[in-house]
Amino acid sequence: MTTVATARQEDAKGLAPYSLKDALSLIEAQFPVGRLSAESYKERKSNLGQTLTALGTYWKGRKPLILVRAVVLGSLLPASDNPAKDLSVFLMLMGMDDASIARRVKSVSPKDIDTQWYDFVSLVSVDDGRPKWRSDIDRGTRDRLIQQWLLDLPYESRLQYCRRPEECDESDLLAGVWEPVNRHLGTNAFSVPQLVEQLGVARFGHRPKLADTFCGGGSIPYEAARIGCDVFASDLNPIACMLTWGAFSIIGADPKSRKKIEVDQNSIVAQVDAKITALGIEHDSKGNRAKAYLYCVETKCPKTGWMVPMAPSWVISRVSNVIAELSPDYERKRYDIKIRAGVSVIEMAEASKGTVRDGRLVHPMNPERSGVDIRTIRGDFRDASGTNSNRLRMWEKADFIPRRDDIWQERLYCIQWMTKESLNKGRQETFFSAVSEEDVNREREVEAIVRANLLRWQESGLVPDMPIESGDKTDEPIRTRGWTYWHHLFGARALLTLATTRELGLTAASEVLLCKTLDYASRLCRWAVGTNVEAVVNVFDNQALNPQLNYGVRAFERISQPFLSLGTSAPISANWSVGNAPAKDALVEADLFVTDPPYADAVNYHEITEFFIAWQRKNPPVPFDSWTWDSRRDLAIKGKDEGFRRDMVAAYASMTRQMPDNGLQVVMFTHQDAGVWADLGAILWAAGLRVSAAWNIVTETTSGLKEGNYVQGTVCLVLRKRLKEANARRMEIEAEIEDAVRAQLDRLNALDEEWTAETLYTDGDLTLAAYAAALQVVTSYSSIDRQPLDRDLYRKLAKGERTMIRDLVDYAAQVANGMLVPTDFPRDMWRDLGAPERFYVRMLDMEAKGSAKVADFQNFAKSFAFGDYTSVMASTTANAAALAGAADLKGSKLGGEGFFATQLRQVLFAVWKTLEKGDPKLGVTTLRTEYAADYWQRRQKLIALAAYVAAKTKHTRPEESAAAHELAEALKLDRV
Repeated sequence: MTTVATARQEDAKGLAPYSLKDALSLIEAQFPVGRLSAESYKERKSNLGQTLTALGTYWKGRKPLILVRAVVLGSLLPASDNPAKDLSVFLMLMGMDDASIARRVKSVSPKDIDTQWYDFVSLVSVDDGRPKWRSDIDRGTRDRLIQQWLLDLPYESRLQYCRRPEECDESDLLAGVWEPVNRHLGTNAFSVPQLVEQLGVARFGHRPKLADTFCGGGSIPYEAARIGCDVFASDLNPIACMLTWGAFSIIGADPKSRKKIEVDQNSIVAQVDAKITALGIEHDSKGNRAKAYLYCVETKCPKTGWMVPMAPSWVISRVSNVIAELSPDYERKRYDIKIRAGVSVIEMAEASKGTVRDGRLVHPMNPERSGVDIRTIRGDFRDASGTNSNRLRMWEKADFIPRRDDIWQERLYCIQWMTKESLNKGRQETFFSAVSEEDVNREREVEAIVRANLLRWQESGLVPDMPIESGDKTDEPIRTRGWTYWHHLFGARALLTLATTRELGLTAASEVLLCKTLDYASRLCRWAVGTNVEAVVNVFDNQALNPQLNYGVRAFERISQPFLSLGTSAPISANWSVGNAPAKDALVEADLFVTDPPYADAVNYHEITEFFIAWQRKNPPVPFDSWTWDSRRDLAIKGKDEGFRRDMVAAYASMTRQMPDNGLQVVMFTHQDAGVWADLGAILWAAGLRVSAAWNIVTETTSGLKEGNYVQGTVCLVLRKRLKEANARRMEIEAEIEDAVRAQLDRLNALDEEWTAETLYTDGDLTLAAYAAALQVVTSYSSIDRQPLDRDLYRKLAKGERTMIRDLVDYAAQVANGMLVPTDFPRDMWRDLGAPERFYVRMLDMEAKGSAKVADFQNFAKSFAFGDYTSVMASTTANAAALAGAADLKGSKLGGEGFFATQLRQVLFAVWKTLEKGDPKLGVTTLRTEYAADYWQRRQKLIALAAYVAAKTKHTRPEESAAAHELAEALKLDRV
């Protein structure tokens, strides 16, 4: 096995040139997924604190920078015959070793220290119940004790008291690591970029070049460049290219360039502000300035003829208990809207009901309490072709506000003002007011300006003139509002402000930052009311284009803030370039390809980013002017059928051709469907690649905006070229899979034992690593039984039909599962369990260890080939997943198929009967009745299952545990 150190020693002896050309990479041998998952999760939880989100949160799929850094370093570092030392060096370089953790500490207070910690009294005193640092120890002793306490915590618990590595000064963070790193690697580096270059020269003969042809939000190429790789990034979508360019040119700008961008941005804002102020459209007669405008849809009730403002809630502020109150105007058959502050809790509750409830229009002047269905007002119907349609007028290119006879009208109903006296202070005083006649006049003035200039603005490209193309996500504004052009998604005030800004002639950096403004300037922006704040929420706080019944618009003073916010300064010095092309046409040579490709049901970026493309497409600045400003929907890789697979093969085959024989690819993949995962394996095989390792990292966080079952893990597939042509028989493949899986588990378990303070690899990680070992075997062959693995890749499969690679995937899972017997479960019984029972037994063990991540359940369901795993789940919430216990299952589906026909299911039913009546004899009788013919032959297994359930639910479901224990004891005492 070649390392930098041994290669240099041989070179000194004249035995061989100094080279890592054929050396195994660290990431192919090991990867500390436990620590990386904790670090990745911490980065994602920081939300707007993430480095690249400053350029726009609307691109949701960015992978954590800490994960990208780990992947690139892991691909360049060699694996030696001392894996523990390899891991130690890797953790040092990542700032994840114990010494670095101590340097990352942000703040610890006396109340954080666990009173049960063995040295608590040496560090903290408790007076009157209040913990304080002991005053009789010096600061150095206190810091040493705090560090010791911190290092006694599980790794993920430590991180809540630490800064992220990217928030630290790297020279301070890595102080002291270079001597042991250089000694182990034989390098002469004193910074990460220097080390990356030296490793690249040793492997490839030059500084490593990395390419990402699905660059998306830019996290992969940006972080690779930051640590010293030369980088090429490309994407079919020009918005992705723009964001990646912004990562290099704004976040990664040198200090001089960064300063120029700041000056340019402030100059533009000052000029636009002067024009807005001169027009007098955002100030009232007292000198107060608008902060936000609140609008609502208004419609005529077909039952009463009244014009009714529409909103799901009329609560404006929970901070100040402000509501909008409807006051009937009987003469005009419409409602005046009053704004009231400091109202009672009862009034707040009443206002929260709104005038739109469960899809129906409800208002005081309609005696029918159930109201009118919104679909009736809209006139929904199915046309002759069976397509859903309605009576809404489709807006035309010249429209920007509703016409008088439109079903949906629009109304300004409240303004949030900043007081004149506080305008130049750091924190403004604000208040909400109803709309006055002066305010209405200012609205009409804005509309008049837009009406007079809209055609000119559209012709010159300052405002979109691009139609909205029908699509999965883009149909929503067409169907629900009748909006047919992209500028219809922006009100008159936004159109005026944005056109005035773009009329100044923006640089590329300004256009990147203006897209953040677009995200906060649309009719799709929600007015969010919380307990601590009320604010306009951006369009892409989810991945859709959902029109709002009531929405908020930031006035210029606030809409300019995203435009001025450049985010963190993190200069890069490596060479980089950005291209705009389909992945299969991005013909650039690279040593490493690291990609995060589109998945089978990925976000429809090709549709939703047209929201931004519509603004950029007519006169993009240099260098954006060389790109194709179109989403090119027909070329986007999407779907999950044979067309998707064919496009993916073309993309990855192109990358493989551009990679040297000793090059490496890493594919980041997030999906919960086992069939899609098997498809990916076949796709990569067809592209001429073989799997050498795979690691599962937790990268996703829980979100209240997400509904349903979302995966949290990102699978990093490590790949090399398949250089040899070889055939194998199916039986030989299966034998090799068994050997490879056993070797992988033995190696990782041995490594875990060296790090006794913590578990680096969970059972889920070990299962996936074993699965990767099997894929490594399968993809190393060019054919199996003289059949290529991609023989079924390009055709539509019949229902229930399985491909060769899917069968081998399932076999690999069975092998791994047979080797990973849960703690305390009888090994001889494990061999007799079917997939559903193995899943349930395994997850009982995982729950007992504290696992509540749905990703763990999904990974094991995939490994056990248990597709119906949700049938035995009580919860599939991302971070609160749980098995259904005996009390959840009761008698449901008893005696059915799969899990519900097993002995374990019968034991759980007997536990429930014991739990229900508090009498284990009822449980015994239940089992006697079910197994009348062979009860005595089965009794020992039934006892073992009940005892196992009792042991594993002791902390998660204590009542069930007690009942299971009673049942097990009763079974032991049962006599003929």
